[in-house]
Amino acid sequence: MSIQHQSDPKLEIVRENEFDEDDDESIRAQVQPWQEQITLRGLFASLVIGSIFSVVAMKLNLTTGITPNLNVSAALLAFIFMRTWSKALRLFGIVSSPFTKQENTIIQTCVVACYSISVGGGFGSYLLGMNKKSFEQSGGLSVVGNYPDSIKEPAIGWMIVFLFLVCFIGLFVLIPLRKILIIDYELTFPTGMATAVLINGFHSRGDKMAKFYFDFSLTYVGTGMICPHTVNLSLLLGAAISYGIMWPLIRNLKGEWFPADMPESSMKSLNGYRVFISIALLIGDGLYNFIKILRVTVVNIHNTFNHQNPNSASGVSIDKALIKDEVFVRENIPLWVGAVGYLILALISTLTLPYIIPELEWYYVLLSYICAPSLAFCNAYGAGLTDINMGYNYGKVGLFTIAAISGKEHGVIAALAACGLFKSIINVSCILMQDFKTGHLTLTSPRSMLLSQAIGTALGCVITPLTFFMFYKSFNVGNPDGEFKAPYALIYRNLAIIGVQGFSALPRHCLLLCYGFFAFAIGINLVRDVSPKRIGKWMPIPTAMAVPFLIGGYFAIDMCVGSLVVFVWGKLNAKQAEIMVPAMASGFICGEGMWILPASFLAIAKIKPPICMTFLPG
Repeated sequence: MSIQHQSDPKLEIVRENEFDEDDDESIRAQVQPWQEQITLRGLFASLVIGSIFSVVAMKLNLTTGITPNLNVSAALLAFIFMRTWSKALRLFGIVSSPFTKQENTIIQTCVVACYSISVGGGFGSYLLGMNKKSFEQSGGLSVVGNYPDSIKEPAIGWMIVFLFLVCFIGLFVLIPLRKILIIDYELTFPTGMATAVLINGFHSRGDKMAKFYFDFSLTYVGTGMICPHTVNLSLLLGAAISYGIMWPLIRNLKGEWFPADMPESSMKSLNGYRVFISIALLIGDGLYNFIKILRVTVVNIHNTFNHQNPNSASGVSIDKALIKDEVFVRENIPLWVGAVGYLILALISTLTLPYIIPELEWYYVLLSYICAPSLAFCNAYGAGLTDINMGYNYGKVGLFTIAAISGKEHGVIAALAACGLFKSIINVSCILMQDFKTGHLTLTSPRSMLLSQAIGTALGCVITPLTFFMFYKSFNVGNPDGEFKAPYALIYRNLAIIGVQGFSALPRHCLLLCYGFFAFAIGINLVRDVSPKRIGKWMPIPTAMAVPFLIGGYFAIDMCVGSLVVFVWGKLNAKQAEIMVPAMASGFICGEGMWILPASFLAIAKIKPPICMTFLPG
C-alpha cells in the first residue's frame, strides 16, 4: 500500500509562481532539445538512486506493507547527487555541462518508475501470495479452493519476464490522452505538481534548499515524517484496538469460538480473525473511495464537457501557461505510438502469459486488456483530482472477477496473476501521467519523459526481482513471528480464496465481526466527508488501521515519533520545516537502505555481527 500526500493545488500554484519569475524569452531559452535532456550521468544517477529506493521500498513492503510516496525525495536526491558529481569533477579540473531542471526531472522520473515496480509489482502481495508458505498459512488443504497445485514459487526468471509483460504495456495506455488530462482538463496531479515546485525551487534558489544530513537508521521514523499525521495515528489506533483489546479477548474464548487445540496460526483459529477483519477494513475503505472518486470523475468530466472548468489555474500567468502548453504539445508523441504499442504488447502477453502461469488462460488475459484502458483512465483522472492512486483497488476488481469465473481448482493462482495484470497496467499509466504533470511545469519534453519512464521501468523489472531475492534468501520472509511478515501476501491469497469459494473458511462469529468493521470503515469515511474540516481531518484511515490488525503495532510508535518531530518542528520554525523535513526523512530512509545490502550479504553467509550489548548492575 502506497501512502500519498494530498496537497492543496491552489497553494502549489502560488508556490510555483514564486520560482518562475523569468520573462517569456528566458523561459523558452531554458528548454533544451529532448535528446539532450537525457544524459549518461543522469542515467547513472537514476540507477544508483533507483536501486537504493527499490531496496527501501521492498523492505517496507515486506515488513509493514506501507510505502510513502518518494517522488519528492527522488527529486531531492537527484539534485544533491548531480551537484556533488559536478563539484567532484571540478576538483580534478573537469568542467561538466550545467545541471538543468529538465535533467533533474528526467532523473526523478526514471527513479520513480524504477522503485514503483517494488511498490506495485506484487512482491509483498499477489506474487508472494502464490508461494507454499502463503498456501500453508491460509489453511492449506483444509480450505476449499486451496489446492496443493495452487502454488507457484518465486523465481527470478519468470518474475522478470512477467513484470516486463504486464508493466511495459502500462506506458502506452494513456499516451493518446495525455494532452486531454494535463492541458484540456487542467488536472492538478498534486504530487506531480509538488515535485515540479521543488525542482523549480532547487534550480532558482540553489544549494541552500537541498543541504541536509544522513543518518544510517530510523527507517520508520523517516517514513512517519513523510506520511500524513492521520496515517501514523491510525496505525497506532489500529494497534491499540487489535493487540491491546480484541485479540486478548478472543484468545480467552478459545474452546468456544474456535477449537482449543488448534494453533493460533491456523485460519480456523485466532489468525482467521486477524486476516479477515483486516480484509474487511481494506475492502470497506477501498470500496468507499472507489465509488467516491468514480463519482467525482463522472461529475468533473460532465462539467468539463459543459465548459465549466473545475480546476481553473487563476494564479498562473496566461502567457507562461501558454508557453508550458506549447512546450508540452510541440514535441508530439503520435497517436499511433500508443495504439500500436498497446496492441502489440497485448498480443505478446496474451500468447506468452499462459506459458508462465498456466492457470491464467489466454482469454482471461485478453479480457483484462480489453477492460484495462477504461479503468486506467478513470484511475488517472481520479488521481489528477484527489492525488489518490487507486491501482491496488482496481487490481482487486480483476482478482475477484477472474476468481469468480475460473473455478475452484485453478482460481486462486489465476486470480492472483490477474490482479497483478490489472494493477500493473493501471498503476504504471497513472504514474506516467503524474510525471507528465511534473514535466509540464518544468518545461521537460514529453518524449524524453516517456523514454526516461521506459528506461526506469526496464531497470525496475530487473532490479526489483533481484532485490526481492536478496531479502527472500537472506531473511525468513513471510514468517508471522519474524520481522519480514509480508502481511499483504496472506491477505491477497485469502481474497482469492474468498473469490472462489465464499466465506465457508471463516471461524465462528468472524463474518459478523467482518460486517461490523466493514461498516465501521464506511462510516468513518462518511463522517470525514460530511463533517466540518476541523473534525473530519482527525478521522482515522481504515486502510492504515488494518495493517497492525494483522502484523502488530511494533512500528507504529516509530512512525508516530516521525509525526511528532514534524509537528514540533513546524511549530518552532514552519518555513524551515517545510524545506528540511523531506530532506531529513530521505536521509533516514536512504541511510537504512544503504545498510540493508551489506546486512543481507552477511545474513546469506550466516555471519552475525561480532557486537553485543548487556547491562550489568553497577
